Amino acid sequence: MDDAHARRFEDERPRLHALAYRMLGSAAEAEDVVQESWLRLNRTSGVDNLGGWLTTAVSRLCLDALRARRETPVSAVPDAAGGAVPEDEILLAGEVGRALLVVLDRLAPPERVAFVLHDLFAVPFDAVGPILDRTPATAKKLASRARSRVRGEPAVPVAELAEHREVVTAFLSAARGGDMATLLTVLAPDVVRHTDPAMLPPGAAAVLRGADEVAQGTKLFAANARLAELALIDGDAGLVLAPAGRLAGVLRIEVRGGLLQAYEVVVSAERLAATEIATLSHGDV
Repeated sequence: MDDAHARRFEDERPRLHALAYRMLGSAAEAEDVVQESWLRLNRTSGVDNLGGWLTTAVSRLCLDALRARRETPVSAVPDAAGGAVPEDEILLAGEVGRALLVVLDRLAPPERVAFVLHDLFAVPFDAVGPILDRTPATAKKLASRARSRVRGEPAVPVAELAEHREVVTAFLSAARGGDMATLLTVLAPDVVRHTDPAMLPPGAAAVLRGADEVAQGTKLFAANARLAELALIDGDAGLVLAPAGRLAGVLRIEVRGGLLQAYEVVVSAERLAATEIATLSHGDV
């Protein structure tokens, strides 16, 4: 491979890494895939459309990796506080969107690849189809199914969802800053917090009642709040905990009368698997 091709590959590297990261949700795995595409390029001659060739190579490598992951799923759940997760992975997940990465991780491999290629990188279905060994029409259906999962289906009216989002956003901001005064204005006087025992330090109460107790308990989770992100949880505004884009927990939140009435911190793998999660952007309300 001559120097000109090497320079062109390096120009393509950031885009390829971004593509692979969204497909795999791991910066390290994405880097391995990009490097493998370089090795394969060095064994190939007569490449006219380098960008298209590399997109195809990286996408197929990611598809293989996703299928292998389905066959041997990882059972470990990341530390919700982020202690066992590299800081660069945490930052990258935040830039891309933790809720998005969580939803993408729940898609079937062909759906994920089709959605990322078309919706996030504007690759036409005429090109996506051959990458997946499917027709363009089938690739379009795969992306459409994925898009529906990513966007979710609100279980409450639009106006109500907008109000709930506003309250949850204020709660998250106050929790991140340990702002007791603001927390007390967001929480209902008789608010209740339920927490999975696995999330708590030894001796901590699983149930807290009343604004003062809940605010104090929430303040202790400021580090976790830093890694939380707004999401659609079972059709309503809530929070997802996913330090590096891998689901570690959710907060189911009940809002009524403009106040947060109750919230529950869920980290049980079984309960998380049964929870519907989707992204919640400003365009959704």
